Amino acid sequence: MLVLLINPQIERVQISNEKPTLSVLVDNSLSIKHFQKETVVKSMLVELQSQQTLLNKFDIEHYQFDTSLQKLDSLNFSGNNTNIFNALEEITTIVSEKKSPVILITDGNQTQGSLYSYNTTKNRVYPVIIGDTIAPEDLRISQLNVNKYSYLKNKFPVEISLLYEGNKAVSSQLIIENKGKVVFREKVVLNPTKNVAVINAVLQSDKEGLHYYKASILPLEKEKNTENNAKTFSVEVLNEQTKILLLTSVVHPDLGALKKSIETNKQRSVTIQNISDFNSDLSDYQLVILYQPTVQFQSVFDRIKNSKQNYFVISGANTNWNFLNEMQPNYYKNSIQQTEDYTPTFNSGFLTFGQKNISFETFPPLTDAYGKITLNTKYDALLYQNIAGISTQTPLLATFENDTQKSAVLFGEGLWKWRAASFLHSNAFQDFDAFISNLIQYVASTKKRERLSVDYEQLYTANASIVFSAFYVDKNYQFDERAVITLKLTNTDTSISQNIPFSLKKNSFEGVLEDLPSGNYRFVVTVENQSIQKTGQFKITDYQIEEQFTKANYKDLKLLATKTDGNVYNETNISALYQDLINDTRYTSIQKSKRINEYLIDWELILLLVLLLFSVEWFIRKYYGKI
Repeated sequence: MLVLLINPQIERVQISNEKPTLSVLVDNSLSIKHFQKETVVKSMLVELQSQQTLLNKFDIEHYQFDTSLQKLDSLNFSGNNTNIFNALEEITTIVSEKKSPVILITDGNQTQGSLYSYNTTKNRVYPVIIGDTIAPEDLRISQLNVNKYSYLKNKFPVEISLLYEGNKAVSSQLIIENKGKVVFREKVVLNPTKNVAVINAVLQSDKEGLHYYKASILPLEKEKNTENNAKTFSVEVLNEQTKILLLTSVVHPDLGALKKSIETNKQRSVTIQNISDFNSDLSDYQLVILYQPTVQFQSVFDRIKNSKQNYFVISGANTNWNFLNEMQPNYYKNSIQQTEDYTPTFNSGFLTFGQKNISFETFPPLTDAYGKITLNTKYDALLYQNIAGISTQTPLLATFENDTQKSAVLFGEGLWKWRAASFLHSNAFQDFDAFISNLIQYVASTKKRERLSVDYEQLYTANASIVFSAFYVDKNYQFDERAVITLKLTNTDTSISQNIPFSLKKNSFEGVLEDLPSGNYRFVVTVENQSIQKTGQFKITDYQIEEQFTKANYKDLKLLATKTDGNVYNETNISALYQDLINDTRYTSIQKSKRINEYLIDWELILLLVLLLFSVEWFIRKYYGKI
């Protein structure tokens, strides 16, 4: 016990050698497998482990990368994308030593991220190039641009960029197929000087629905890589032909102006009929415009009320306001037999649909019966009335929503003057026609707010990450995080089905589809205990972006090595890399000393011994009855 109380301290110096870190980054993407270099890469790693001198000099850390960097586990060369820039950035944060060497084993072909040759890493990078650096003769589709949607009976453009690599003039044909039928064909001639061609094709939308097309350039005679000769794209053809009935009690220039403005959208057609001659069915039309209604409109208003059809009223000097007040519940005008001019004032707070101010304040006034307007239901005013230079909060143009029925009213005639004034202001009718188009699109739309919406693509490349996003609201249209949403997926080629549950992610639901083979798929998204569902279809193509390369990217890897004060090697002289690193005097072990104060006697051991002896003494005394 006395020794424990005294227990002097001594100081000793601990010396250790710290090796420099050598990071080995291995490309684990599909392009290595495409070049058939899996065995070569794995052999390099085995050879590296046999370099005892190198192992003695460096602490070697192995990593693999495709889209992200991770510790080397097992190489399968299945990465769908390559991000070399990100791998270099991450290794910089992992390795704290500046100017530490990094061996980068890759073909240099990157499909994601910033340009890695301009990376600002502090580490010296030694690329080992995998694959041929001399490009074989190759003709490919480098880019394809097309709109996702088209309207029925319309034409849609397709822009295809072709790239040729070779040293002689070649000719081929670009064809576009739909369900095995060639819908476009064009001859292409390229040479080493003119090695880029842009083909613009215009295709016809003949049938409603989702259509898949395949664009392909016929391969050259000795072309090795034909995987990049074709691309699949999809176009959804929509049938949104809107038929609009314009009923009138008078002959007026407004009628022609409205028809011209509305029909600038080729998906809309306007039929003008005098109310006295009308005997058609309103259900044939998506919207009814009632121009200056009179008592002759009685039967039309009755049918609109019964069918809950959307309608748009335009009043004027010939409007029978006593009749109109009785026929609809939204507004009431206490009018007299006198007219007034109303100039528009734009409401910047109007949010029902997007509409910019097209200098409404400069438009001529509209004419209507004079009187006070009373609004009986909730409304949104796009334009307010300005009377003799005095701004009011009385609407000139307003919209209404009553359950599923939409309506609008314009208190005044003279729209043809607005169209003419818009032309004088902008030298085109475009602004006014767009304003009328926005208004008609809103009022004519019968689409209800959906409680379940699903976001997805109609075309995915092979092995791509497929994520479905769903948004579900309750009957009060509030996001419902309690919902249980399931996706039933069916491969229509094999009839194999599977169910994938959605998981909650912040304010939406997410479903991830993995390892799906190429083919056509249909899906149904359902909400548990609700009769709500969404259906759709998509396609997974055989296109692999990692298989589009024909050679290793020597240029960018060389630039990266030069920029980081490293050097570039290839798969045949990797031994030279090992030797250079061994002989490089910039990489040496650092000897570190550490002063350690410690007790001369291990008091914990002494204390344990004392407790043990006391315990033995107590048991002995107990045994002999001395206690």
